[in-house]
Amino acid sequence: MINMELYRTFYWVAKEQNLSRAAERLFVTQPSVSHAIRQLEEQLAVNLFHRGPRGVTLTEEGRLLFDHVEQAFQALESAEQLIGEQSRLLRGELRIGGSDSLIKHYLLPSLSRFCSDYPGVHLILANGTTAEIIRQVKEGRIDFGIVRLPVEDRAITAIEAITVQDCFVAGPKYAHLAEESISLAELKHYPLILFSRTSTSSRFIQEFAASHGVILEPEIELASVDLLIAFAKAGMGISFVTRQFAQAELDAGTLTELTVREPIPSRKVGVIFLKNRRLSPATETFIRDYLKLLPA
Repeated sequence: MINMELYRTFYWVAKEQNLSRAAERLFVTQPSVSHAIRQLEEQLAVNLFHRGPRGVTLTEEGRLLFDHVEQAFQALESAEQLIGEQSRLLRGELRIGGSDSLIKHYLLPSLSRFCSDYPGVHLILANGTTAEIIRQVKEGRIDFGIVRLPVEDRAITAIEAITVQDCFVAGPKYAHLAEESISLAELKHYPLILFSRTSTSSRFIQEFAASHGVILEPEIELASVDLLIAFAKAGMGISFVTRQFAQAELDAGTLTELTVREPIPSRKVGVIFLKNRRLSPATETFIRDYLKLLPA
């Protein structure tokens, strides 16, 4: 097994050409330096230095070894510098996964501030369903995800971030339905626009409706909240969306929220990352300082 301390001692003796100065560099005594050099020479079965009254010089074998050791220590110093720069967020990556809507409506303001504060950190975004984001976190392809909770996976740590409220919305064509409350049983007779059936949101409303004895059959299935909003505004049907994500359209009057007689439960959104895995400096800083979800 390679003893790195012996090679570190050799490196500084060769650089300084003096045992005393090498000892000062290494914060050890001169006898310790001499002992380390003798150990390395015995291990390699060669003489590495010519000893003289004014110091030491490398032998031919010593020069050969130094050429390789110098490259190795330069590579280590370079690696230490890069790690230091990552710790100070002068470089590195912030790898995040989530749905388009959660990234846009929840993460984007914080991401904008983070990227402005740390321009050297490269941002990588991955989108997908909750199941896909969990898989990418477990595979190490992303550092953390933003998903709907709960997440039932023992390998995952989840931290609650925000509470959101889902609702049914309609454009002008179906806005009259907001004049009175409407039941899920009545709502199913209108064209419904839902997320694709593999999504958490689609399963949530389908299971909620089923708990009230209603089976919802969507007319249209879409993959993004922006499309759900756009299709509802265009009169294509009634969309099921997160109220916070459609608030601008609700405030502008281009969408109208329908009052459903069966109160729809609120849901939690949270950050997930792999349990027992140390977070990168960029990830820890973002979650702690920008999302305010970790203790300072």
